[in-house]
Amino acid sequence: MSSGNWGDLRTRVLSAIVMLGIGAGAIATGGLAYIALITLAVAGMNWELSRMIVPGKTWLAIIVGVASAAVLIASVFAAPRPLIEAAILPGLIGALFAAKNRVIFGVYASLVVISGLGLLMLYDAQGIFLVVWLICVVVATDVAGYFAGKAIGGKKFWPSISPKKTWAGILAGWAAAAVVGGFMGGEELAAISVFMSFASQLGDIAESAIKRRSGVKDSSNLIPGHGGLLDRFDGLIAANLVVLIALLTLGL
Repeated sequence: MSSGNWGDLRTRVLSAIVMLGIGAGAIATGGLAYIALITLAVAGMNWELSRMIVPGKTWLAIIVGVASAAVLIASVFAAPRPLIEAAILPGLIGALFAAKNRVIFGVYASLVVISGLGLLMLYDAQGIFLVVWLICVVVATDVAGYFAGKAIGGKKFWPSISPKKTWAGILAGWAAAAVVGGFMGGEELAAISVFMSFASQLGDIAESAIKRRSGVKDSSNLIPGHGGLLDRFDGLIAANLVVLIALLTLGL
């Protein structure tokens, strides 16, 4: 195992500590701090998405980001009914000006906004527990997958789309998610956590596919050692959808 495999570890860890501190503070504080964190993250992710799919149009990236933030802020004042139908607005704006990959832009941007609305809904309706559980599962999946993939290597999961993701990392992510879910809520939560883990991994692969189509390595360089917001939180988008479906169907 060469030291080059771990060359970015220090930077990744330091950035993760900063992100963890900011996130934990906003979640613990709640209210405007939590709303601001989610709103800025969603706006930033769709800003990155626009820059990847429609490069060179900075004005469009800004408009898409602002529109994403506006939907979330408007939904806060529209409580108790979030403006789910307005989630397509940023993606629609972007798709109108995209020369290609319009469907990808529209669908993905909408899912980013829906995920943000879901995180606001979870906190408002269920309190801090489900939000913490969701984040812990995604982080555990990511960390276990990173270290297992680096240390064990082996057969790639989907080399044409995500050349760094291995079966060892995939399975380690599932195991870590099951442990987190079991610790926090027993067997039922452990089982759902595995589904969330796989959804998180598929979310990462989906974003990797968009990057490959766009010819970029990272969604941006906002986070040292991690790339952009989408690079860091793409799995959270997909895992959050699993949580929302579980809430609707299982009544967690």
